[in-house]
Amino acid sequence: MKRYALEMLRKWKNEPNRKPLVIRGARQVGKTELVRIFAKEEFDTLIEINFDEHPGKASLFADEDILSVIRYIEIDSNMKISPGTTLLFLDEIQAAPSVLSRLRYFYERIPQLHVICAGSLLDFALSEPTFSMPVGRIEFLYLGPMTFGEFLLARGQGELEDYLESYSLTRTIPEAIHAKLRSSLRDYFLTGGLPGVVKASVQSNCDLEDVAREQHSILQTYYADFGKYKQKVNVPFLQGIFRNIPAQVGKTVKYTSLNSQARAAQVKENLELLEKARLIYRVFHSDGNGIPLGAEINPSYFKLIFLDTGLLSAFLGLRLTDFLPNAEYTLIHSGAVAEQFVGQHLLYSAEPWAEPSLYYWNRQSPGSTAEVDYLMQCRGQVIPIEVKAGSRGRLRSLHMFVQEKQVPLAVRFNTDLPSIHSTHTAIAGKEARPFVLLSLPLYLVEQTQRLVEGMGDWTGLQDGTG
Repeated sequence: MKRYALEMLRKWKNEPNRKPLVIRGARQVGKTELVRIFAKEEFDTLIEINFDEHPGKASLFADEDILSVIRYIEIDSNMKISPGTTLLFLDEIQAAPSVLSRLRYFYERIPQLHVICAGSLLDFALSEPTFSMPVGRIEFLYLGPMTFGEFLLARGQGELEDYLESYSLTRTIPEAIHAKLRSSLRDYFLTGGLPGVVKASVQSNCDLEDVAREQHSILQTYYADFGKYKQKVNVPFLQGIFRNIPAQVGKTVKYTSLNSQARAAQVKENLELLEKARLIYRVFHSDGNGIPLGAEINPSYFKLIFLDTGLLSAFLGLRLTDFLPNAEYTLIHSGAVAEQFVGQHLLYSAEPWAEPSLYYWNRQSPGSTAEVDYLMQCRGQVIPIEVKAGSRGRLRSLHMFVQEKQVPLAVRFNTDLPSIHSTHTAIAGKEARPFVLLSLPLYLVEQTQRLVEGMGDWTGLQDGTG
């Protein structure tokens, strides 16, 4: 199945100052398959070592002479290594952290050789005090679940994917295309973007029983990991926290909502473990006064998003009957699935080499609470984003943010057709402030940055001159 990250891998292959590449991401997001596809398309030879399956092969890398290491790999694999035409792939490298430390020598002494590493629980290894990261000698690629566009490609809907990729706000989306995209979006909400689940859906002609079976198989794999990579973890406690998270998606989280009997410090520690496994992400509050958004976070306030929309739906027990074609299915579970979908895509919307991060805005003033679902930055501006289940919904918090931060543009996601409105804030006791409201259907979330950048002068649009 095609992944957009392939293009980044091709660029990496041809960089003159290329470093060994480490792919980071949760188990089952498709790291191994991505590398195998890349190797098939771009190299004559692939040598793959999985340290989770063969931990003893770490001994091949013990020699200080990297040329000796290369020779040992050739003997073990019975294959010749030819720098430039051979790809060396070291999978599940977190199981052999000493090998990761030695990547610097590949970069310093044999830079012509293409080396890629991957690790599902790499962040656990990186957090160990005895581990030494080869800083400046490696580079990263962060991989998440398949996006909605990649999902369309996997299902043979390349024309729809191409339509979204080239869509301009100056064009009107025909109602028939809009309905088709909404139908595919409904399928994505249930299936999600984990490649194994998408493959099961395609091969079974969208049989949701096969989809659910694959989803629960993946969840069992995650449960097995909890006790495998953290010796002192309380496995039942961690599993309990994991099971309680889906019901909290879209909410500002209180530790007591995840476990009412445990100490806050214990819940926080377990959340951090799940985040290291990249099964969840904390979306922190940012004051949103300017960029970078991460400079003004308050770690006391955060929301949670899950790894994948499909797994969230599986956890919540959602079925096809909950997503009737003509119903406002984004209203399900108070709109949490729609908010997860948007957050999941915004999280990985930056360059693939950048650590995924996402922020929201929350004000807890007595009698004047407000919350904006997400914040993004574009062209040096902070842009508030609201996810509204259905095609309508109040925008009180969005108005409050625009009024307080004096931003020129805001974005709303819903199930309606795209629109651009020059409007004003409506806050009691406050002078109305003009701003532009860009409304986008949920299925255009991947195109948000491109569409916003292409809008021209936002301040001109406020008074109708743009």
